[in-house]
Amino acid sequence: MSIDMSQFHQVFFEECFEGLEAMESGLLSLNIGDIDSEVINTIFRAAHSIKGGSGTFGFTVVAEYTHIMETLLDEMRDGRRQVTKKAVDVLLGSVDCLREMLTSIQNEEDVNMVSAAKHQAALEIELNGSAGSGSAPKAIEVHEIAPVAVANESEEIDEEQGWKIAFCPYLNLLKTGNDPVRLFRELNGLGEFTANVNIQDVPPFDELDPEECNISWELKLVTDAKEAAIREIFSWVEDDCALEIAPLSKPKKVKKLKVTPSAPAVDVVEVISVAPEVVESTAKKAAAVVESDPSKNTPKASSSIRVDTDKIDTLINMVGEVVITQSMLGLIGENFTMDKVGQLKRGLAQLERHTRDLQQSVMNIRMLPISFVFSRFPRLVHDISTQLHKKITLKLVGENTEVDKAVVELINDPLVHLIRNSLDHGIEMPAERIAAGKPEMGTIELKAYHRGGHIVIEIVDDGRGMDKAKLLAKAIEKGLVDEATIMSDKQILELIFMPGFSTAEKLTDISGRGVGMDVVRRNIQSLGGNIDIISELGKGSTIAIHLPLTLAILDGQSVAVGDETYIVPLVSIIESINITEKMLNKVAGKGETFKLRSEYLPIIRMREIFNVKSGEATKSNEGVIVVVEGQGALCGFLVDELLGQQQVVIKSLEANYRRVEGVSGATILGDGSVALILDVPGLVRLSVR
Repeated sequence: MSIDMSQFHQVFFEECFEGLEAMESGLLSLNIGDIDSEVINTIFRAAHSIKGGSGTFGFTVVAEYTHIMETLLDEMRDGRRQVTKKAVDVLLGSVDCLREMLTSIQNEEDVNMVSAAKHQAALEIELNGSAGSGSAPKAIEVHEIAPVAVANESEEIDEEQGWKIAFCPYLNLLKTGNDPVRLFRELNGLGEFTANVNIQDVPPFDELDPEECNISWELKLVTDAKEAAIREIFSWVEDDCALEIAPLSKPKKVKKLKVTPSAPAVDVVEVISVAPEVVESTAKKAAAVVESDPSKNTPKASSSIRVDTDKIDTLINMVGEVVITQSMLGLIGENFTMDKVGQLKRGLAQLERHTRDLQQSVMNIRMLPISFVFSRFPRLVHDISTQLHKKITLKLVGENTEVDKAVVELINDPLVHLIRNSLDHGIEMPAERIAAGKPEMGTIELKAYHRGGHIVIEIVDDGRGMDKAKLLAKAIEKGLVDEATIMSDKQILELIFMPGFSTAEKLTDISGRGVGMDVVRRNIQSLGGNIDIISELGKGSTIAIHLPLTLAILDGQSVAVGDETYIVPLVSIIESINITEKMLNKVAGKGETFKLRSEYLPIIRMREIFNVKSGEATKSNEGVIVVVEGQGALCGFLVDELLGQQQVVIKSLEANYRRVEGVSGATILGDGSVALILDVPGLVRLSVR
């Protein structure tokens, strides 16, 4: 009886990608010149497992490639070879190559043999050029990086390299702080760029809203850049536009040489020495014929989740308790009499308790350690600090802090942007640090911890910090702030989150493509979180991200506004106060405030914000002020009545209706009615405006 091996592929790929992360982490932790047998053994075992699994499933190209890595690692762990920076860099490149190969196989696509040949040649050079104990390097030359066994095959190659792009922004794109001009500037940097604008949807002048984008573009880009590079530029606006990317011209068929999977990737003969640039040059020649798309090198998003067996056991026990309680209530219902009311109440209370515990157990299954995100950053810091010629170490704290799987998947991009900023603009060059009396090795600390019902992620660096005077001067220069405005230090630092604000002299490919911190904040707010910043000139900066532990359920306070019910997230509430007439103060042109101890807080009348006209009008001396905190600022929501606290299941408004300012979602109450969940940071920003 034959066994269908494809049923095990998903588990194999998951284990391979976990093994690659272990290899990458181990290589980054190796001390140059020192042989740490335990770490090297961990790396070796991961490579060996990948090789064995690949051979079992018939992925011979991966097995053969990994075998060369094993040989190099084996010599390191036996002490026959020292750990050098060059060897570590070559092995890190091989990890990238393996990830690319496995991703292609997982996506049922052709493996990029050119890239494999390039990295395998580098491995061969490192292995044969430095083998032995003190012997002269073995001289080799790569005549041509080409497969031994080839076959003729037709392949489509574009007559004119480039892309045509249909870019149609949604109406609210400009309101999110994005500027199409920035995108076009980045496209222009990739090649010959032209744009045709479509203005047929622009309304008459008297109906024109300057904050809405009513035009679209047909773009042409003559370039050898891949589609992935184009999509990366548009990645920050992909949710705010319709985008189509297609090759410029119709492809024609040409003959090319295709590698057979079983053939060796390179043909190496012994003659004289070879320089790495020869390998690079040869690989580029081959790439002109055999092309690959980097956008296909991203592993498929995992639809599975690994769960601790203890969590499963707890869940099974809770289900058993619910079944027992249900059976008890069923027996009471079969022969119900009024003398059993007490029993019924106790049974319902027990069912409520078990349901709550069951819900908690289910939510715990979705919780993953934040290390799933943090583990990607040591490599990022290593590569970028090398590129910038800076000395930077990354410290990870609280890697086992658990957070919802959905948060783990969505927080990565904002964190990448923030850490790139710290690497590029925060940490100084070694000479500058020494001149400032600091150690030449800069430090970035990435830590996570729980606070109340939130997880807090902090990015702390000991770099140059932010110059508040420079920030304020730049904001005044750009017309974002009036020169006469008096601002606190915190408000000045908050300027970096304003759309279009930047103090950079020039844009770099390290800290972004002209995408501002306003987009980072917006993405974090879309997760129900907020971001704060603390910085001291010359000493460094701390950026703190506050996120809910889960995006599915929240603890809320129900409030009545007229005949409507709204939910205020409990974690945002500071206190609630019954107000009297004398507590309110009217400020000309600024609305209302009330004095909370020694501080005046702005008031938002919820009836006016949501245009609630039903019910009796709220008198100023009969309402309740709910004091909330958002974006580091306090504000008072004026509501009619507090109803009670409850856990609510969040339903997305954007998925079922559209985005509504001041509302983060909706929920269905016990009586079947719908209640809107308030976006506290959004409403606080509204009060500030």
